[in-house]
Amino acid sequence: MSEQNTCRGTSAGTDERPSAAGHDAHRQSVREAYSQVAKANNEGQGCGVGTSCCGATDDGAINTLISTRLGYSQADLDRVPSGADMGLGCGNPKAIAALKPGETVVDLGSGGGFDCFLAVREVGGGGRVIGVDMTPDMVSKARANALKGQYENVEFRLGEIEHLPIADATADVIISNCVINLSPNKPQVFREAFRALKPGGRLAISDVVATVELPEEMRNDAGLIAGCMGNASPIDDLEAMMREAGFEQIRIQPKEESKAFIKDWARGHNVTDYVVSATIEAVKPGGGGGK
Repeated sequence: MSEQNTCRGTSAGTDERPSAAGHDAHRQSVREAYSQVAKANNEGQGCGVGTSCCGATDDGAINTLISTRLGYSQADLDRVPSGADMGLGCGNPKAIAALKPGETVVDLGSGGGFDCFLAVREVGGGGRVIGVDMTPDMVSKARANALKGQYENVEFRLGEIEHLPIADATADVIISNCVINLSPNKPQVFREAFRALKPGGRLAISDVVATVELPEEMRNDAGLIAGCMGNASPIDDLEAMMREAGFEQIRIQPKEESKAFIKDWARGHNVTDYVVSATIEAVKPGGGGGK
């Protein structure tokens, strides 16, 4: 795998990758990459896929500076169990989620559980947080972290974000941190998110988006795909997908300052010419919802 940040990753246009077999091969490649990340992190080796990945230092230790650069406070980092913050994000969805006590939150691609554990503090004892991840090693890691932190109102489920193991109208808020870009079928992800949200429920997502059409060599690079760059979609395409799924009040805001850390994800590639981190917000109509 090339030297890049394996964080969480289509060609321009909303067609995505056309065949079911292609989708499965794509997911399996990403699943294997993140299984390596989870195992390497468990062994204290950072990401295990390159010295610059995930903001890891050259000795393999996760550099907490990466998370503060993403918008987390040191207090956030101190509140979670050790090993939960794996440096895999591209922003801080909690900062835009405006979580309230008693709400139910679903995290798409929950990894080691970092954002879930922060959300638990926001929703309190009357709330509930459900993390979904397609990598068994990540789910196991998150569950172990939950036990370590003695969280009672958080759970982690194995599943694909295109086929959420979540009942209809469950969530008040769906969060995600640099994961949806990895999907080979983003329209299906947004349809599933819409289904799982209550009327008036909202999306609060940090993700990588394409600012211009990606060159073919980027879109076919498995390392750049697993690193959240090669499968990024243009903003207009994402807006169309979300609108078609039924969302309203769609707001996608690119963060130019994110180029400062994205440039380190794939050394030797001019990835910041093509992609940037963004906040993605939307509301499911009904229920007097909205923020």
